Amino acid sequence: MLRITEFKLPIDHSDEQLRPALLAHLGLTSDELLDFTLFKRSYDARKKNAELCFIYTIDFQVTDEAALLARFPDDRHLSIAPDTAYKPVGQAPAELSERPIVVGFGPCGIFAGLLLAQQGFKPIILERGKSVRERTKDTWGLWRKNVLNPESNVQFGEGGAGTFSDGKLYSQIKDPKHLGRKVLQEFVKAGAPEEIMYVSKPHIGTFRLTGVVADMRQQIEALGGEVRFKQKVSDVLIEDGQLRGVALDSGEQLASRHVILALGHSARDTFRMLHSRGVYMEAKPFSVGFRIEHPQSLIDRARLGKFAGHPKLGAADYKLVHHAKNGRSVYSFCMCPGGTVVAATSEPNRVVTNGMSQYSRNERNANAGIVVGITPEQDFPGGPLAGIELQERLESHAYVLGGSTYEAPGQLVGDFIAGKASTALGSVEPSYKPGVHLVDLASALPDFAIEAIREALPAFDKQIRGFAMHDAVLTGIETRTSSPLRITRGDDLQSLNTKGLYPAGEGAGYAGGILSAGVDGIRIAEAVILDMLAQPQA
Repeated sequence: MLRITEFKLPIDHSDEQLRPALLAHLGLTSDELLDFTLFKRSYDARKKNAELCFIYTIDFQVTDEAALLARFPDDRHLSIAPDTAYKPVGQAPAELSERPIVVGFGPCGIFAGLLLAQQGFKPIILERGKSVRERTKDTWGLWRKNVLNPESNVQFGEGGAGTFSDGKLYSQIKDPKHLGRKVLQEFVKAGAPEEIMYVSKPHIGTFRLTGVVADMRQQIEALGGEVRFKQKVSDVLIEDGQLRGVALDSGEQLASRHVILALGHSARDTFRMLHSRGVYMEAKPFSVGFRIEHPQSLIDRARLGKFAGHPKLGAADYKLVHHAKNGRSVYSFCMCPGGTVVAATSEPNRVVTNGMSQYSRNERNANAGIVVGITPEQDFPGGPLAGIELQERLESHAYVLGGSTYEAPGQLVGDFIAGKASTALGSVEPSYKPGVHLVDLASALPDFAIEAIREALPAFDKQIRGFAMHDAVLTGIETRTSSPLRITRGDDLQSLNTKGLYPAGEGAGYAGGILSAGVDGIRIAEAVILDMLAQPQA
């Protein structure tokens, strides 16, 4: 298999033109090109007056690889393609006396459970929330009726927090074993669009994700795994530093020496339980801020110029960062083109926001988090749980600031920069449900964060004309950008002081987003498989 990179074609080319163009570029006959696969497709819109083109990375097979490479000896864009196929690390023995347990059925738990099931280990997966269909109904209950179910919402339930998001499937993690390809392939197998295998910033969207995660659960069950909903882990059973199993809030105990802890970043009660049991953890940095909404058309024009609205390009996104004078970094987070701002709390009398898009990304507004990085050393000293306590204080205040009805506090960008409360909406209609209550957001975050964001918004306007438009809307608050703690693990991927406990994914502080969480789930499952195969069966 060979690979060609930086292969460019006009964005208006048809699919039928790709093969002839590749043949012409390589000087091959049709019979010599046996097969080709799109590995990546992107575009570069940074040069405003340049003609846009798609930039391809293509893997292909020919009748004589050596002859083709010899024909282009100095072409740095032509090479042997890397082997991205997944290599299993081991298969379960025929007589398996122990079953591994996976706690949590978000992206990390799904892929950990799927890999264990595929290799014959028949995992037991425990999810405190409900199945994705039931969970969707409960989530809409908050958005439409102001009724929160603390165990079934945007954070808890089948699919995890990523189900009610943009469904982004890209990450900047190092991935030498190409586990991200395995994640994407499994998503496609479960019903995701095939284009996620090659577009530069793939996404699935909320409505499609619900069907995809349900299909993956069925695959796990068909392979002998077990997925149990409404099964909250209330305790861990530890003897002399060795995990022996878990206890459920129903009183049931499940024995296992291998437990994958694939918690989401909002499992605060479980974090507190683990801390009380002495499981080693430490506070880590995270970010806090607001959601900002603009007309998607404004972002399209600023990013794509005359190509705005082109059907092959879709809704434009952005990524921004500003280093403020007070030493703080302000950056855009989880940008959702053509999406909505959603209520993401999992606890009564607290307000949290997040962003979400459907696959089509055709809603009126663009939204993103505009957040400020904070650290335990500088902003929340006091031990591993101090970040959680800060989040809770901010979210409780946001609830009161919004009117104590789950409406979110909001403010026009122009008023926020000027330091005065907003009294009426302008041209941008906020998408957040249950609704936005206009206020002065100055008290919603620490003073240093307000100061840094006020400075950053006009700076961002220099990169995206109109970003600081008066009528753009800030909706508060965004606090759950990542886990505020890390359940630290060693080189064997087990807890530093609790053997058999495998902290994993976003809640444990080892992932940020669907793709990285899925990759971490696979890595953790491989570690469990190798350890189980090395140990005598009990």
